[in-house]
Amino acid sequence: MSRRVALKVAVWALCLAPLVLLLFRAATGNLSANPISFVTTWLGDWTLRLLLASLAMTPLRILFGLSWPLALRRLLGLFAFFYAGLHFSVWLVVDHFFDWREMGADIVKRPYITVGMTALTLMLPLAATSTVAAIKKLGGKNWQRLHRLVYAIGVCGVLHYLWLAKKANPDPYYYATGLVVLLVIRAGAWGRRRVARLRAAALLPSAARPSLATLSPQGRGPGEGR
Repeated sequence: MSRRVALKVAVWALCLAPLVLLLFRAATGNLSANPISFVTTWLGDWTLRLLLASLAMTPLRILFGLSWPLALRRLLGLFAFFYAGLHFSVWLVVDHFFDWREMGADIVKRPYITVGMTALTLMLPLAATSTVAAIKKLGGKNWQRLHRLVYAIGVCGVLHYLWLAKKANPDPYYYATGLVVLLVIRAGAWGRRRVARLRAAALLPSAARPSLATLSPQGRGPGEGR
């Protein structure tokens, strides 16, 4: 077994472990005094953790020059979508029992549900295009542009938790801090690449100098993902 395959098997096991543990707790009647709230919070927490883990893969490469985290980015993102789907299913089936009118009213009336549904909706096209065939069909640049939605998803997910949680609960602030740190790392790397490209263009003779329109809007090198 190659190192990459072994790494992905380990990630599969780690990502499924929270679900297995939740099922074990359900089977043993250990879901606290409010099982619905416990299950909803558990699945929501793991959605955010896996989403932030997916977002952390590129910063790991930026900071430490590691290449292996990039191979796990899509897998972690798909597991985040999987847990988000379970999180939504509990709200749909257990909380509201398919009462579409009540659900629609909640989405409009409660901001934390509005941003949560926005995050889930934005995850759909990303999950649907997370295959090699989809990347080839869209083309690398178009696929990268689409998958930058993950940053908006991260912001919506954190806001969902911040607006939902009680003020005494510090957990959403930890997630928010983690997201801000990851975004700052990415923004810093983008800024450095952009400055380097503009400086390189300024050093070229005017006849050979590329126009700004030919520069990548992200200042990325060829083949570099989100």
